[in-house]
Amino acid sequence: MAGTLAEIIAARVTRLNADDVVGRIWARDTSVWKDDPDPPELGNRLGWLDLPDRMGPVVLEIAGFAAEVRGAFDRVVLCGMGGSSLAPEVLWQTAGRRDGALALHLLDSTHPEAVRDAAERGALDRTLVLVASKSGSTIETASFERYFWERTDGNGRQFVAVTDPDTELARRARGREYRRTFLSPPDVGGRFSALSPFGLLPAALIGMDPADLLVRARSAADACRRPAPDNPGALLGALMAGGALVGRDKLSLLLDERLASFGLWVEQLVAESTGKEGRGVLPVVGEAADELSGAEPDRVVAVRGLGGGARSPLGRAAERLADAGVAVDAAWLDDPHELGGEFFRWEFATAVAGAILAVNPFDQPNVAESKANTGRVLASGAPPIAADPPSAVRAWLGGVRRGDYVAVMAYLPPDVAMDRRLAAIRSAMARRAGVAVTIGYGPRFLHSTGQFHKGGPPRGHFLQIVDVSAGDISIADAPYGFRRLIAAQADGDLEALRARGRPALRVADLDGLERELNG
Repeated sequence: MAGTLAEIIAARVTRLNADDVVGRIWARDTSVWKDDPDPPELGNRLGWLDLPDRMGPVVLEIAGFAAEVRGAFDRVVLCGMGGSSLAPEVLWQTAGRRDGALALHLLDSTHPEAVRDAAERGALDRTLVLVASKSGSTIETASFERYFWERTDGNGRQFVAVTDPDTELARRARGREYRRTFLSPPDVGGRFSALSPFGLLPAALIGMDPADLLVRARSAADACRRPAPDNPGALLGALMAGGALVGRDKLSLLLDERLASFGLWVEQLVAESTGKEGRGVLPVVGEAADELSGAEPDRVVAVRGLGGGARSPLGRAAERLADAGVAVDAAWLDDPHELGGEFFRWEFATAVAGAILAVNPFDQPNVAESKANTGRVLASGAPPIAADPPSAVRAWLGGVRRGDYVAVMAYLPPDVAMDRRLAAIRSAMARRAGVAVTIGYGPRFLHSTGQFHKGGPPRGHFLQIVDVSAGDISIADAPYGFRRLIAAQADGDLEALRARGRPALRVADLDGLERELNG
């Protein structure tokens, strides 16, 4: 780091020590974030600090369950959303399936094609259905649960639940005699739950060692007790928030290909935690190192590699950016179990960033708003909002200014082919607009960057891509199917953005959009 930003971050580190921010976070002093004597979702959301120590007995139970189902099932379909599902996806995409373990299929899209694919990808009678929801009432997860309950003829032996104590899901799991229910500590919020049963159970099912993940997390927690600058979590938090305070509020994540999914987890953790009260840090995932020149005035950079080290191509890219004056935080993991330490480090860094930005990192007011909007649209029965022609994208991009960002919000079925198409759209938009461009699948991003879109700095420009093809899948005991549900989620979000005066465009012709951007 060099120049003004380095000085600002150094000053922030000095102030962190002077104000004893690290010690106060560990002491659960909520005044680190807010002076409010009873802030919502703050004092009762700090249990993640102790997870590396208190999950030991739970890991024994989890390991026993994983051994029990090994051989009885070939795969597990994880029905979740946001914090309950992204950490398992990172572990699966990074570590893969171990010998004799289950394959993991994440279902966090309400698109009918995604739901159908989750059911038909493997033999249904050899599929364990993991229903994961902190609140136990998340509409997406509850809809997935209803669908698979009907498809399996109500075979509770194929179901396992992870939820908080005394939720609707916990009660339903007891009544339906689910194979097992794992209760997560209620003082741990969803996006801080990677080291709780929400992350540890899927890890064990795919053959990872959850105890080893906790060992790495415990080491990171010990490091995050130190004063800065010897505290890696505090340093990362100071980089993110210190940068944001001087206009560098985009965090570019340059990741080893094997760690690509880690960006999705960081995106949710950081954007949803900090994007409120007109402030925040926006992670930008999917950029290549050669897309960043060091001249971007609104960036700081985090680099994560799996093996390779500082002399790898990724390491050399990090060095090039640092030499150009960009603030860079780089770390190299030796094996996938080191993600346990990374999970904790980033959680602590996000708590520190919240303190510097003076926001509550544990609430998500605009996520709750999106949920309410979906319910209202479903109840109204109104027709979907009309789409704009793809040609409108040119004028819309003309309104983008330096320091802004573009968010591509795709209510489309997530798969490898669609990932590639959206990545090409992201690159084309970045070239045309010259700003950071993010991509999010709906409704997943509503529980992630959706908070930042509405609560963060008003510099976003939003492109919603919807699918209007025919075909639906019914949801048992619901007056609507998955197509109506995802349409309501898209409409509710678009209305919320436009009500705030955010420039938001809706396109229903993906082919036409691609031609427009590449023409």
